[in-house]
Amino acid sequence: MKKTSIESAFVQKDDLVLDPSLLDKSVLDRMPSPSGWRMLVIPYVGKRTSKGGIHLTKDTIDRESLATVVAYVVKKGPLCYSDVDKFGKTAWCEEGDWALIGRYAGARFKLDEGDEVRIINDDEVIGTILNPEDIVSSWR
Repeated sequence: MKKTSIESAFVQKDDLVLDPSLLDKSVLDRMPSPSGWRMLVIPYVGKRTSKGGIHLTKDTIDRESLATVVAYVVKKGPLCYSDVDKFGKTAWCEEGDWALIGRYAGARFKLDEGDEVRIINDDEVIGTILNPEDIVSSWR
């Protein structure tokens, strides 16, 4: 039996075809849709400058985004908060809320422009907050 590398199973980049139907869809429509009891969130990035006016490097911003505990709820899967025994009759958060999550919660994905989104379980939300700026990070 001949072994092949994983790389040889991929189509060459020059052979890939652009799907023009995706170009007309909004950014929100093109984001991953969570399944089951999961939700899609965008981690809060924060300001690009420190309180003292120092411009933060991309590495610093990326590190902060990875460790953030605040995220914006973009989409909820069809089964989010449907377990009445576990969650009661009220969802812990809704689409459009700023949610508090575990520091490294969820599966992380990068979008075309390099922005990160996460898919988390519904029970990884530990609270909500009106203004993400009210949570102070350790380095600011």
